[in-house]
Amino acid sequence: MNKRQFLKAGLLAGVAAQLPLLSNASVIDTANKKKPMKNWVWINPNLKDTDEDLKANYTAYKAAGITGIFFENDSERHFRAAKVEGMEAHRWIWTFNRAELLTQHPEWYSKNRNGDSCADKPPYVTYYRWLCPSRPEVQQYLTETVDNILKLDYVDGIHLDYVRYCDVVLPVNLWDHYKIEQTKELPEYDYCYCEVCQAKFKEQYNQDVKAIQYPDASLSWRLFRYGNIIRVVNAVSAVARQHKKAITAAVFPTPEVARRNVRQDWTNFHLDGVCPMIYHGFYKEGVSWIGDAVAEGVHFLAGKFPLYAGLYLSDFKNDDEVRTGIQNALRNGAAGVSFFGKLTPGVLDILKHETRV
Repeated sequence: MNKRQFLKAGLLAGVAAQLPLLSNASVIDTANKKKPMKNWVWINPNLKDTDEDLKANYTAYKAAGITGIFFENDSERHFRAAKVEGMEAHRWIWTFNRAELLTQHPEWYSKNRNGDSCADKPPYVTYYRWLCPSRPEVQQYLTETVDNILKLDYVDGIHLDYVRYCDVVLPVNLWDHYKIEQTKELPEYDYCYCEVCQAKFKEQYNQDVKAIQYPDASLSWRLFRYGNIIRVVNAVSAVARQHKKAITAAVFPTPEVARRNVRQDWTNFHLDGVCPMIYHGFYKEGVSWIGDAVAEGVHFLAGKFPLYAGLYLSDFKNDDEVRTGIQNALRNGAAGVSFFGKLTPGVLDILKHETRV
């Protein structure tokens, strides 16, 4: 299943906090122009594409300013065709949300606060099967998976997705759809409380998580889970470094939203770039919020690595809104943008105009 099929259904957790811009936009914009601009697109390679199709598409992408492609599946022909046109070809993988081990290693899957495993009782949708990041076996499996991908000479880098816990809270407008009320964090959507997590948390903090009256309010329990994701990501990053290839990630739109809704502290990942999915329509925000989200991310990254604003093209009502979205992202410090959706000639023309140097 393509990742964004779930997103199209509208399941993204929470409504982002209304934060003021964290930096002066004109100062950020001036500094940003000195950085090398990169623009990306997320695609699933169509194996029915002819060589002529690939040549035409990738030539148009490159001419418009697309510098790299995140491919959701492996296709040497697509990767090499993109590289011929001068673009980077990265493999986009699902990280913790993986179902291929259900039969072989059901014990590797996360359990919620009620003790239910998503191996046999997935939350929200049937393909939500989350591996537990506390388990050394999971980390080893993921690092070996990435190592095997990066050994391929036509792969320029790795792009991590679903690099987080399950969404613990949904936006209010989806409560009716899923027949739930989430005025607080409900135990059936709160992960992971497996035996390994409990033991490691007790070893690290000298606390029994099951004895905590309000685990959803425990700061140490939150930090423990942030750290779990960070540790695995940074182990995978070390593998990428060994191959001297780039590593990036698709993450939730702002550091605050990511930590609160999916226990993802992406500002502490060791990456070469990050693509926050600033899909304003899912949060019932206007196009201007793209700039707010970028400013927050850039502020907390403090120059660690570049931020490329992830834009969901179906959220924009017209090409003028796309142009405004790109402008808002770049003005607030984004080092480029990444698109999910159909790159029409109009969108490509806008990108070419707005990101020319």
